[in-house]
Amino acid sequence: MNLSDYQHPTVVLKALAERRIAIVGLSANELRPSNFVGFYLQRHGYQIVPVNPREQETLGEVCYPSLTDIPEPVAVVDVFRDPAAVPDIAREAVEIGAKYLWLQFGVISEEGIRIAESAGLQVIADRCIKIEHARYFGRMHWLGFNSGSISARRRPL
Repeated sequence: MNLSDYQHPTVVLKALAERRIAIVGLSANELRPSNFVGFYLQRHGYQIVPVNPREQETLGEVCYPSLTDIPEPVAVVDVFRDPAAVPDIAREAVEIGAKYLWLQFGVISEEGIRIAESAGLQVIADRCIKIEHARYFGRMHWLGFNSGSISARRRPL
């Protein structure tokens, strides 16, 4: 599987243009990456819909046990779960009529991608929605510049 097939800038920008995002696996724990991403998206005008059966409320929003329990349409499904859970999440994303399945760093499931694509969803894989928003909309601050390249590796002296 070539992950660069699921990281196309045009698809990323179209997904970022959607303003309602379900975050599957959003944690109420402020130290979890999902919480930081949800907080960031809220601060930048997105309506987030937390999906986590272990939570009642997260970031001031009602938390739903599954995608199919969300009462209103969601365009983007952002996944912070183990890759083994992705096929079922992809099926739910198809069922609710989502347009995009966004798999965070390391959340890679060929089966989940295949399910989403076969139903017409656009897939973004092995990318962080927060970092991509910052990259394309100039919000990198001290974490980096809008260079089009993100790396945690230090340059040689």
